[in-house]
Amino acid sequence: MDKFIIKGIIFDYGGTLDTNGGHWGAVIWSGYEKYQVPVNLNSFQEAYAYAERQMAIQPIIKPDFNFLEVLEAKLKVQFEYLIAAGYDLDMRLADKIAFDGYSLAKDTVAQVKPLLAILGDQYPIVMVSNFYGNLKAVLADFGILSYFKAVVESAVVGVRKPDPAIYALGVEAMGMPAAEILVVGDSYSKDMAPAKAVGCQTLWLKGQTWGEDKLQDTSAADKQFSTIFDLKDFV
Repeated sequence: MDKFIIKGIIFDYGGTLDTNGGHWGAVIWSGYEKYQVPVNLNSFQEAYAYAERQMAIQPIIKPDFNFLEVLEAKLKVQFEYLIAAGYDLDMRLADKIAFDGYSLAKDTVAQVKPLLAILGDQYPIVMVSNFYGNLKAVLADFGILSYFKAVVESAVVGVRKPDPAIYALGVEAMGMPAAEILVVGDSYSKDMAPAKAVGCQTLWLKGQTWGEDKLQDTSAADKQFSTIFDLKDFV
């Protein structure tokens, strides 16, 4: 397998390091199914999108929140939206789904941590993520904050993926030409396309797609792989 010739790595966070390619929409929907929450998929998708918008514009997430608190807040907003839409829901199920999601993320990151340690000895690493202003607290809770030279977070820098400007900030934080940097992420539209637009090399973690399974053009992804644990085969 031909390897990338690089001097630094930029990682996406959500769906990449915490679920190994699983989109959080799909992860949370599986929780709805597990606990038999009486909501159809279309209504869930509306509630999911609504909650994401609210969390982006309202101070729902505090800077010191760990990821369990993030998911509890996210599920609370979703359930409140669905209840307002006429669904009869048990709010206790929201906390159960949140806890399961936190456990999944904690376990996955624990498995990823040795890989980050190996890569961190070889390359500077930067994170670029759409998040709520508390990403450093989340990374610290999971014990991986120290591996990152910088964390470029949408709520902090004021620009969100898929705007290439957020990846330009990641390149700036790395302090080297974009062509020498590999971007690893699970979203084609939010990671691969904007990263390629600023001149980075790109590796697409194509896992559990959520709305990206019918893409006509995937040329912005230089290579694809299906599990984060195979990353060492590419660098």
